[in-house]
Amino acid sequence: MFQISDISYSTKKDFYDDVISYAKGLMYEEKDKIANLANISALLYNIMEKINWVGFYLYKNSELVLGPFQGKPACIRIKMGTGVCGTAASSRKIQVVSNVHEYKGHIPCDSETNSEIVIPIILNDTLLGVLDIDSPMIDRFDCEDSEYLSKLIKLITDHCDWNE
Repeated sequence: MFQISDISYSTKKDFYDDVISYAKGLMYEEKDKIANLANISALLYNIMEKINWVGFYLYKNSELVLGPFQGKPACIRIKMGTGVCGTAASSRKIQVVSNVHEYKGHIPCDSETNSEIVIPIILNDTLLGVLDIDSPMIDRFDCEDSEYLSKLIKLITDHCDWNE
């Protein structure tokens, strides 16, 4: 049985080091991308503070399609270049939005969301999808979150079988 311990962290680095360690344990000997993305979204949802949604959108047929997630029901399909997720996917750049209400073209799936971070998932120059995390707080995410979540995405891309 996998158990997340109640530990308080003095730094984001310490927090994300544990997230990476938990993720490695969850994915141990498992290559299925859906199973792994489901567990990683559950891990993040249960261990990260001040978030209200976390999940993956997978790139299929020139759009993003909802994948494994935790939180309220979400938008199912997102066109490339639209909203924060579509912008992250089309630009292939991390999007950190301190206030989604000031973001032109934001797609409001949950009225409680105030900030958002989206990390593109890219392997061998191929877009696979994005990791999307929402928060009810303004300014919840910063460059440290970007840095460490990128490391988590690298772990996921290297570990999963994306050809299935």
